[in-house]
Amino acid sequence: MRLQHSIPLLAALLVATPTFAQDSPTLVTRGDSARAAFDPETALTAYEAALALDSTNADVLAKASMSAMDLGESLADKGRQKELFRKAERYARGALAADSTSAENWFHLARAVGRTALTMGVRDRVKYAVEIKRLAERSLAIDSSHAGALHVLGMWNAEVKRLSGVELFFARSFLGGGVLGQANWKNAVNYMEQAVASDPGRLTHRLDLAGVYADVGEKEKARATYESVINEQTRTDFNDPLYKKQAEAALKKLR
Repeated sequence: MRLQHSIPLLAALLVATPTFAQDSPTLVTRGDSARAAFDPETALTAYEAALALDSTNADVLAKASMSAMDLGESLADKGRQKELFRKAERYARGALAADSTSAENWFHLARAVGRTALTMGVRDRVKYAVEIKRLAERSLAIDSSHAGALHVLGMWNAEVKRLSGVELFFARSFLGGGVLGQANWKNAVNYMEQAVASDPGRLTHRLDLAGVYADVGEKEKARATYESVINEQTRTDFNDPLYKKQAEAALKKLR
């Protein structure tokens, strides 16, 4: 009697949890379809299910990192956002450990570490700064035109220059941040312009380039670049609507 009663229960569990019946390629395909449909949450769930079956697949680890980053960037909940950025960093480190010959994997980790750093105070951000620069430079050593790595280095220069004089002095003197002295606005502009030239369709590159233009007093260039983000008709990334809103807000302040 006990066995007879357990059979319907087992069948119900199998129907209720179809993920267990899926193989890794099917789950990855599901994740890819969700990413293409601008649904990073579903994509991340599918990729994590695939990683439960094969935790060392560099391609899936990279995709999971990207999905966690996209989802985290879209959230207003800072706690949840930081959690997702940490997850993205963990998956990116796994992808790099599995394949260190990929410029993409070096970039994914640089991006994730950079996003995590921006959620922290100055002391912790400085600790991350050295690693972010190194990771982006390793990506460019493999692919000198990698738009993402160019973007990371552009924003690395910009974020360092945005520190106050007191913060920068403290970082360089007491936190081992001597490398921060290499940052300058010229490099910020050059790297960001190269990122846009390498991948002009990505709004995130243009949005951050506009911010750098504004920082260096190039208001007409900043205005034109913000307007190009706002007026773009093609959607490339999940967060493009967010980038448009950010561009609109920045443009109003610029005026």
